[in-house]
Amino acid sequence: MSHLPKQTPLNSAHRAANARMVDFGGWDMPVHYGSQIEEHHAVRRDAGMFDVSHMRVLDLHGDGARAFLRHALANNVDKLKEPGKALYSCLLRADGGVIDDLIVYHLRDDWFRLVVNAGTTEKDIAWLRTSLAAHAPALRLDVRDDLAMIALQGPAARGKLWEVRPDTRAATEPLKPFTGVAVDDLFIARTGYTGEEGFEMIMPARRVVGLWNALAAAGVRRCGLGARDTLRLEAGMNLYGQDMDETVSPLESGLAWTVDLASERDFVGKAALADHPPQRHQVGLFLVDQGGVLRAHQAIRTPHGPGEVTSGSFSPTLGRSIALARVPSAVRPGDMVEVAVREKRLAARVVKPPFVRQGKVLIETEEKQ
Repeated sequence: MSHLPKQTPLNSAHRAANARMVDFGGWDMPVHYGSQIEEHHAVRRDAGMFDVSHMRVLDLHGDGARAFLRHALANNVDKLKEPGKALYSCLLRADGGVIDDLIVYHLRDDWFRLVVNAGTTEKDIAWLRTSLAAHAPALRLDVRDDLAMIALQGPAARGKLWEVRPDTRAATEPLKPFTGVAVDDLFIARTGYTGEEGFEMIMPARRVVGLWNALAAAGVRRCGLGARDTLRLEAGMNLYGQDMDETVSPLESGLAWTVDLASERDFVGKAALADHPPQRHQVGLFLVDQGGVLRAHQAIRTPHGPGEVTSGSFSPTLGRSIALARVPSAVRPGDMVEVAVREKRLAARVVKPPFVRQGKVLIETEEKQ
């Protein structure tokens, strides 16, 4: 029996704008509205918006919420001292594998908000509920199916929001990165998945169509999953299920910065990470040879042993193919490797991600003579 994909509250708006729709993790989502490349450039140069309502908001309520998250998350929620502050973290298995990557917001000492990935929502909720039952049964986990999300990104993004919703300017203009604030029933955070300025906004589902249409009328370009993927790849940001999953340690996935091994605090997966030092690490690849595109699962030959592309695509900003890859730890930026692309072995240079941030190219794109 086939299951129809779920729809976000913006589904009819996407279809009215002639979006090309695809099944993405069980959701009917727009991949582009005509030109993925133009949508990508709009975010790098001006402003674009994404429907991210397929992601789930989980609200954790009760005294002891911080203590529970201190145990549950690999990053340390004690860094969240001020209300509104956000933290990027992984949820780990006992063996150190990555269940999901998420953002947690400190709203009050008895209220923390988690935003998790669409494809992992069910297992995240099951894991959290099992862990709560064992460690903090008095806490309440609310799955906020009544909320929707828009990501508004690009150098002109903030100005576009202030044009459409001038009432948000006073509260959001002073926001530091990875901080959020509530303006009436709109929660606005200075976060994103593109490497550009902008906001991610959470609101009641009934309000999302009005804001989406108002932003479109103000000249914000509608963008689909295709541009979201090339933007996040250029920004060196991981995609769950490709760059990390339950079989891989965050220390081998470019996520060591999100794992707090320094403090005395214990957390799920800490012992396993300490017992298994990383043998591989994540690097960026810049394709030197023309005639192919780097894609996930392609084999890499390095002087120090084999590796694998985890995410790869053509980069609209660089005009060349780029990738994230997992390779032996001895492989360093500047090294040359070979990637198996179809029947060929193509040369690629190892670089340190990100490739592009805030509209600026951050890697060497020409070979030094």
